[in-house]
Amino acid sequence: MIRGPVLTVEALRKHFPVQRGLLRRTVALVKAVDGVSFSIEAGETLCLVGESGCGKSTVGKLILRFLEPTNGRVALNGVDITALDQDAMRAYRRHVQMVFQDPYASLNPRLTAGAIVGEPLENFDPMPSLEREARVASVLERVGLRAEAMRRYPFEFSGGQRQRLGIARALVVNPDLIIADEPVSALDVSVQAQVLNLLMNLQDELKLTYLFISHDLGVVEHIGHRIAVMYLGRIVEIARKEAMFANPLHPYSQALIEAAPIPDPRVRRQRMVIEGDVPSPMNPPSGCRFHTRCPFAIARCREEEPALREVIPGRIVACHLREDGRTEPLRA
Repeated sequence: MIRGPVLTVEALRKHFPVQRGLLRRTVALVKAVDGVSFSIEAGETLCLVGESGCGKSTVGKLILRFLEPTNGRVALNGVDITALDQDAMRAYRRHVQMVFQDPYASLNPRLTAGAIVGEPLENFDPMPSLEREARVASVLERVGLRAEAMRRYPFEFSGGQRQRLGIARALVVNPDLIIADEPVSALDVSVQAQVLNLLMNLQDELKLTYLFISHDLGVVEHIGHRIAVMYLGRIVEIARKEAMFANPLHPYSQALIEAAPIPDPRVRRQRMVIEGDVPSPMNPPSGCRFHTRCPFAIARCREEEPALREVIPGRIVACHLREDGRTEPLRA
């Protein structure tokens, strides 16, 4: 039997109303996520990248239904979860777990490590206390912590160890999908590599599927299989990691990758500089949302919104300049 994607997101939108006055009338909408579509296959890591404020973390919250979507569709293993009631959503949340950005704020300081990691089992898979304790100890050891850590409190752990606790908490109920929202950005650089390698090893061992949200292209290049680039609430390009870094097709993707620092000071590369600020999501530009900062924009870019389409096999991009299948780097 051919199995479809673990996660399918179609035309997902989240518009936040801006209310003013005594009567709290809606005077505008902040279009945080505005028509996002992608899928993730089993055992794959899809990295969602973009500038701060582009809507990538909101996408993760919509998939978990921490936020209710304005419209669109989210399907887990083929089941549309956007219309599920509260009881059905409780069962769904077992299958999608999250690793949060801040390993300090995401753990309850009043609970021991064992209680923190065991809490999802109490919610979704009740079992005798001895069996639950054995499961928690096994998961802690799998993420690199000793079983006796169960009796310690979060303040007794380092930042990297706390994030390992967060990963253990996500793993303990054997989810189909883990959403990792900037999981290493709050950690020291030396610890970041350890946590990333842990996530990759766990994926190989347990056949995990990740949606990895990040702004750090160095991290993304290390852990990702495919990359989806977001700008101002929309995805502008999706490609395999190797193809994206070798030859980004969208001007925004090209600018992001060329702006990333190179660890070797002797290496020089040509960079595309984008000027100006990101427009407000409350009043996004007409046509292509990137045209106000794009050095290659033409009249059509200002008037007509480009569709996200596959221009060559495996390369999905929303850019009028790529509709004829051209793949050479854009240069002014």
